[in-house]
Amino acid sequence: MHENIIAYYQGLLKTGSEYTGKLENPSIFLRALGEVSAACGASTDDFMNLYIQVVNNLISDIKYQCIGDPATKVAIEILCTLVKGKTLDEASLIKEDAFSQFLGCEDELMREKAKFLLELLNGEILHYKAQTE
Repeated sequence: MHENIIAYYQGLLKTGSEYTGKLENPSIFLRALGEVSAACGASTDDFMNLYIQVVNNLISDIKYQCIGDPATKVAIEILCTLVKGKTLDEASLIKEDAFSQFLGCEDELMREKAKFLLELLNGEILHYKAQTE
């Protein structure tokens, strides 16, 4: 794991995260369980819940609950930072490279986690749009 990922994770341990928690009645709810190793690590006990509030096509709030390895938590944190305040269309255009740019490093594990998280998010955005149109 790249030192930038470790440093970011250590920062989260010291200061906490504005994104951890739960939103009541989210517009979009995403869940990944342990068998989805690309997002949550290898343990079957790992999970991720992602809660997204959409107001006027804008991601107004985003929270997550996660038990997983440090790289997973960093990836989810970055995802939240990248999409909050964006329209659904803008969020769906985010690519894995944005995670590397955010961290200032290239890391294959982070790229895999970013790709998987973005695929999950884009699938849920499409589902949400289909239900609200």
